Amino acid sequence: MPQQASAAERAKVRLASTIGTTIEFYDFYAYATAAVAVFPFLFFPKAESDTVALLQSFATFGLAFIARPLGSIVFGHFGDRVGRKATLVFALLTMGIATFIIGLLPTYAQVGIWAPALLALMRFCQGLGLGGEWSGAALLSTETAAKGRRAWAAMWPQLGAPFGFLLANGFFLVLVTWLGHTSGDLEGAFMSWGWRIPFLMSAVMVAVGLWVRLSIEETPVFQHVLANDKKVSSPIAEVFSTAWRPLIQGTLVMVGCYTLFYLVTTWFLSYGIGSAAEGVGLGIPYVDFLKLQLVCIFGFMLGIPVACRLADTYGRRPVLGLTSVAIIIYGLSFGWLLNPESFTMVSLGVFLFLGMVLMGMIFGPMSAILPELFPSNVRYTGSGVSYNVSSILGAAIAPFIATALNASYGPQAVGIYLAVVTVISLAAIVWAPETVNKEMHEI
Repeated sequence: MPQQASAAERAKVRLASTIGTTIEFYDFYAYATAAVAVFPFLFFPKAESDTVALLQSFATFGLAFIARPLGSIVFGHFGDRVGRKATLVFALLTMGIATFIIGLLPTYAQVGIWAPALLALMRFCQGLGLGGEWSGAALLSTETAAKGRRAWAAMWPQLGAPFGFLLANGFFLVLVTWLGHTSGDLEGAFMSWGWRIPFLMSAVMVAVGLWVRLSIEETPVFQHVLANDKKVSSPIAEVFSTAWRPLIQGTLVMVGCYTLFYLVTTWFLSYGIGSAAEGVGLGIPYVDFLKLQLVCIFGFMLGIPVACRLADTYGRRPVLGLTSVAIIIYGLSFGWLLNPESFTMVSLGVFLFLGMVLMGMIFGPMSAILPELFPSNVRYTGSGVSYNVSSILGAAIAPFIATALNASYGPQAVGIYLAVVTVISLAAIVWAPETVNKEMHEI
């Protein structure tokens, strides 16, 4: 049996995992916001319409999700062979450097086709970093957790998602307010240089994250793997040969969660501020929509601790299963709440807040159940690959598919798409084992 982490070490782990994932998600969401409000105009200006430019921007947005499984394999290899701590440091650096460089990139008007090519390359690097980040932070928390409180401990890296979202979108709101930006203004200070500031400021946040992460110790569970000489030479090969079933289960469990989040954030932002005259959006001013998002993100923060507490009390499957049923019902409400003929800011606020609460409820226990599905000597790789392959199936293509569906059939078709994907996840949740009582040191 591995030694239990002390209360002081658990406190440091909570801080390290929360700060690290906050930085990583800040970087990711800064790009997601710019993919809607900035990049279609500065990096894809030759598109034949605003919708085509948006789809091209979403295509580079999706590149990171293609890179994430590769990142989970690369960083998972070192996480399962070298250790959780060192691997997390390099994942943070990979993500942070790529984000900083985005803030320095020339635009299409300056270097032509090289601009979107360099943007795509940096987006790919962002995906590599995040591919190794989440699973490492989740393992850091679950492998040091007190008995019976593993989902609660795993809550802390999950809170990095809403914290990062709040920081990124809050920063953009401050900038557009300060610089007086309005939708369609392509010549003002925000579009000329202001959009770069959130990306450049990530360097400061990365420095803080590195300082915190370098102060923590390796997890007792990984020390137990080393002490028993149970490292494997190729974690990815071991996962596919001995843990293929939980790999499939974990991937399908996560896919509905990813689809929900990137519909109610990235796609919904594009729909909200999109042109009402062209029939592809609601025509809400960008600043007003950012304010709505920043208020509703507190629903995300609320759902995570509630779900994690319930998951420790009643188990992972009941919480995830009931939440999935609620998401299916929510998907069927899109046509009513997002009707371009009858919507109000109140109905949009209800729609977004409900989506964020449900996102917190489904996302919160994921950092417990995915690591619990895998043995300790391949846990970094297995949980990371499941998490990030589902990002391709649920997140990379979700804004792209939703934009195309909305343009052809309206928002109700987007809701049906969410409901169908969630049914798949619900089936996987029923299929997966209950892991609340699993010992994390099992090899």
